[in-house]
Amino acid sequence: MLEFVVIPSQNKVMATELQQFIDTIARLRAPDGCPWDREQTHKTLARYLLEEAYEVLEAIHDDDSKKLCEELGDLLLQIVLNAQVAKDNNNFYI
Repeated sequence: MLEFVVIPSQNKVMATELQQFIDTIARLRAPDGCPWDREQTHKTLARYLLEEAYEVLEAIHDDDSKKLCEELGDLLLQIVLNAQVAKDNNNFYI
């Protein structure tokens, strides 16, 4: 059974862009999508999630807002990819 978490947004453009991003990740994991993305599991992705989290912390420590922006984007990718793995396994939906 899928459970849904809804995050209300005051900004419809941002919500649309986030949905497009989520849809892109879903497409990459589709049967005719990217072989690498389709093979991933939470366990295979764990190291990337941790690596990106450390890079976010490094950017914060360095007080580098440009780097922080980039690293948060990389971390978001890992979060959405893991959420898509969960959806594909009928565990939960982002």
